[in-house]
Amino acid sequence: MVDVGKWPIFTLLSPQEIASIRKACVFGTSANEAIYITHNDEVFVFGLNCSNCLGTGDNQSTIIPKKLEALCGKKISSLSYGSGPHVVLCTEDGEVYAWGHNGYSQLGNGTTNQGITPVQVCTNLLIKKVVEVACGSHHSMALSFDGDLYAWGYNNCGQVGSGSTANQPTPRKVSNCLQGKVVVGIACGQTSSMAVVNNGEVYGWGYNGNGQLGLGNNGNQLTPCRVAALHGVCILQIACGYAHTLALTDEGLLYAWGANTYGQLGTGNKSNQLSPVQIMMEKERVVEIAACHSAHTSAAKTQSGQVYMWGQCRGQSVILPHLTHFACTDDVFACFATPAVMWRLLSVEHEDFLTVAESLKKEFDSLETSDLKFRVDGKYIHVHKAVLKIRCEHFRTMFQSYWNEDMKEVIDIDQFSYPVYRAFLEYLYTDSVDLPPEDAIGLLDLATSYCENRLKKLCQHIIKRGITVENAFSLLSAAVRYDAEDLEEFCFKFCVNHLTEVTQTTAFWQMDGPLLKEFIAKASKCGAFKN
Repeated sequence: MVDVGKWPIFTLLSPQEIASIRKACVFGTSANEAIYITHNDEVFVFGLNCSNCLGTGDNQSTIIPKKLEALCGKKISSLSYGSGPHVVLCTEDGEVYAWGHNGYSQLGNGTTNQGITPVQVCTNLLIKKVVEVACGSHHSMALSFDGDLYAWGYNNCGQVGSGSTANQPTPRKVSNCLQGKVVVGIACGQTSSMAVVNNGEVYGWGYNGNGQLGLGNNGNQLTPCRVAALHGVCILQIACGYAHTLALTDEGLLYAWGANTYGQLGTGNKSNQLSPVQIMMEKERVVEIAACHSAHTSAAKTQSGQVYMWGQCRGQSVILPHLTHFACTDDVFACFATPAVMWRLLSVEHEDFLTVAESLKKEFDSLETSDLKFRVDGKYIHVHKAVLKIRCEHFRTMFQSYWNEDMKEVIDIDQFSYPVYRAFLEYLYTDSVDLPPEDAIGLLDLATSYCENRLKKLCQHIIKRGITVENAFSLLSAAVRYDAEDLEEFCFKFCVNHLTEVTQTTAFWQMDGPLLKEFIAKASKCGAFKN
């Protein structure tokens, strides 16, 4: 399953918010903006908000997600972004919306005014059902259901495909060599554009200084030109990096061309390629390719699920496809691209499959699958002998002392409370503890008795985090009693720093005589009782 938490910006969200996400995209020059769609089809944004790219109606950054009411319920199907950044998306109904940076009319509304909220792109698109959008640095493209392609925005290198270098303020149909052809896939480099038609042909236009159009030269093209070198192969998918291009055939073959400064072509060197060259020939069939116009990173996935990466990976140039441990190409961009953006609108499928850890957690205190019960304060806790033996030396020793036929089905526990013992057993299933500091004292006692050193440290952490004036002396007494020296020192310093308040509590005067004397003597040495 794809984990959006691999993108640093999503660590701002709570587990509940993460669980609500159905689709998401991280974008921006530093990967500091994000948009996500929930299972209820609500749309939220958060981040830096450069050039009003969050669409919230203001220029304020936010670490708290804000809802974009105008897009809620719209069922977003495709989304892309530029370098300004600007954002363009389309819905399942075929509507196109855009907002953000608009210095080159990349929002397609006929102006150069920044778009502070999502606005529908209407010119020439109202009568079309758009199924895919793509953005370069400052230009945009939209592909209709019937295979027509529209482009607008910055056109200094001909990337709009209009035959000139004048900026295009509203969507314009890209024709010339594409006239009468059915486009089925699109992609944008920084200042270049690529399209795949339904017979597998590939066309490119715009900036070609690094050979990213694959035409065998490095001259810019103001209108679409067919990539002749791919004659005889049928291309299914096209992907553009900053200045390089990847193409995948119907037979799972991978071609690359364009800039290669960081090894992003995967050819084993750093020489640019003006025409397509086949790579990963010794690998198995490729089923997916990935690149992004803001990065020099490439990725591919094979039919067996192996994921390869190459190009600029965390500043290092990887000149040959490198096999990773990732399960999807998206993870390559989360962990190794610069910036760590998403190369597509990511669909987050929350699978029914449970990991081993999740399965163990689910089966704790399960009446259905357990084979042993603990009775504490008259309440039962259902567990599995095998799990306890694997996880705890105390139980391993206990169970070895019984012959199988003599093993009790119910074990009575009277030296610890029910909340404490339940928390301990649950810890063996989950590796985590959720207790108030007062109960954590009892669990600390248990951890000491059972020689569970890691649990002992967890308890000390909980106690430190939850210490207050009211419970400080109780916690200090517990630390001394259970020989937790680090915790004892922490509680002592807390009591000294809050001496006036804590000496007025009941717990202070109820402290054991010897312990109280020891505290007063130690605190006096620190000068705490001078006055």
